[in-house]
Amino acid sequence: MTTPKYRDPNRPVDERVEDLLTRMTLEEKAGQLFHAMLTMNPDGTLVTDTTANPFVSHSTTDLVEGLRLSHFNLLGQHGVRETAEWVNRLQELAASTRLGIPVTLSTDPRHAFTDNPGASFNSGAFSAWPEPLGLAAIGDPELVEKFGDTVRREYLAVGFRVALHPQIDLATEPRWSRQSGTFGSSADTTGELVRAYVRGLQGPVLGPESVAAMVKHFPGGGPQKDGEDPHFAHGKEQVYPGGLRDHHLAPFKAAVEAGCSQMMPYYGQPVGTDWEEVGFGFNRDVLTGLLRERLGFKGVICTDWGLLSDASILGEMFPARAWGVEHLTVAERAAKALDAGSDQFGGEQCPEVIVELVRSGRITEARIDESVRRLLREKFVLGLFENPYVDPDRAEEVVGAREFTALGEAAQRRSLTVLTNRSLLPLADRPNLYVRGVSEQVASTYGNVVADPVHADLAILRLRTPHEQRPGVFESFFHSGSLAFPEDELKDILRLLDATPTLVCVNLERPAVLPEIAEKAAALVADFGASDTALLDVAFGRARAEGRLPFELPRSMAAVEASRPDVPNDTEDPVFAYGHGLEL
Repeated sequence: MTTPKYRDPNRPVDERVEDLLTRMTLEEKAGQLFHAMLTMNPDGTLVTDTTANPFVSHSTTDLVEGLRLSHFNLLGQHGVRETAEWVNRLQELAASTRLGIPVTLSTDPRHAFTDNPGASFNSGAFSAWPEPLGLAAIGDPELVEKFGDTVRREYLAVGFRVALHPQIDLATEPRWSRQSGTFGSSADTTGELVRAYVRGLQGPVLGPESVAAMVKHFPGGGPQKDGEDPHFAHGKEQVYPGGLRDHHLAPFKAAVEAGCSQMMPYYGQPVGTDWEEVGFGFNRDVLTGLLRERLGFKGVICTDWGLLSDASILGEMFPARAWGVEHLTVAERAAKALDAGSDQFGGEQCPEVIVELVRSGRITEARIDESVRRLLREKFVLGLFENPYVDPDRAEEVVGAREFTALGEAAQRRSLTVLTNRSLLPLADRPNLYVRGVSEQVASTYGNVVADPVHADLAILRLRTPHEQRPGVFESFFHSGSLAFPEDELKDILRLLDATPTLVCVNLERPAVLPEIAEKAAALVADFGASDTALLDVAFGRARAEGRLPFELPRSMAAVEASRPDVPNDTEDPVFAYGHGLEL
């Protein structure tokens, strides 16, 4: 029996793609257009019972064999060996289908401290690094390339072949909840770092040892009206009162020039521009006119998750994020997104809609083929047809390896940013320490921990960025609203600062309004994802903090509200300017 051309690794990739495409049914092609969410059982077996699962409604077999899907986003944190074994079972299932098209597995970020089921996972078994904001605070492209390479090696070990990152939106609206995943407010810094990040993930060219970078959120998701997020209807509007639309586009130009393999448009609906006022995943002006034609992007465009169908998330019903086209049916939304230039639908699993669009004549099969070519080509280039499996023993050796852990821990220390120091740092000897928000066990290796600040030589206080508690489980993960500490909490903090010399460390997932704390703290440090050990090593002079603020820290919420969402560092008289940071 003759081996199909698409199975012959010696043939050119494009020839293999065309051979496979001619063998596919319309249903098989339609399945390629969906990048669905998937979970696994803790023991590494495939999910068969979905009744208690808040994210998936089909068994894994139904998705692969029934709906003919082969692109999946793995949710949750699991054991390394179990994940590797699950990947092999998943690939075995895919290999048993008629054409044996291997699965492309993706993941949200897994190498830092933020845990948001709509955006990222904390590091778990993987090496722990500062958030991208922390990498921006260091500002070292060589380090970012090492980080991308570490991510690549750890991802490859367990079978992840697409990174749903980097996120290169500009942090220009201080209230926006997604800033921790960005490189801050500078377009120049972000452009420089995304080049390094893509090199680290993909290597010199995309190939069998690469992880494909899905850069997001085109054309820049930072300038959200009132800082609200378009995961939710009340945050759907994206605005440019300062006229800096092209400024937000600049990092994406750099990403395209660096050869990023995929691009994800955001949910936002542009208001007050010459673009059609529909979400970017449906926006032909943006995807075809800007991304394809003006920037010359030739890779895969995958929409953000949940543009077509209403869905239950963590037990709550949410409308499709079809901003500007809410009145359209699911099929009409899919057709508009395809017409706009989208290749794939993130977080959706309704290929029957695509089949019906073609059979009804609304969308041509040639248009479907255009996107399927891009998707199949990446599978071939990544070497998935030759080797889709992973080695569980090797996975356990690589993920969280000492080399990677040491790099991440060093980066945590470097990213710490000293904002004020009134002759407190570095600390010496073994002082009596009162700690709050810091592990007493960790602190006890540096000093004598006491239960009452009255008996302390100094206090160490770790704080989180303030935010408003929003209703609903899912939205509670998106820290939005006011950046000021609530009055009662602020009074309690200031009482401690008045009573005891205090080192305050504020975790900045967004800018915080903290003029009173900055005035009274004996030392003030910002962190962007760092362990207690990293903080105390810096405080006691055992490591050097190198960070510089990747955005400004505003003086008041009134200044934030008066600033323009698309203009970087636009608040009046900030407490600390962009780039501020002291050397010890």
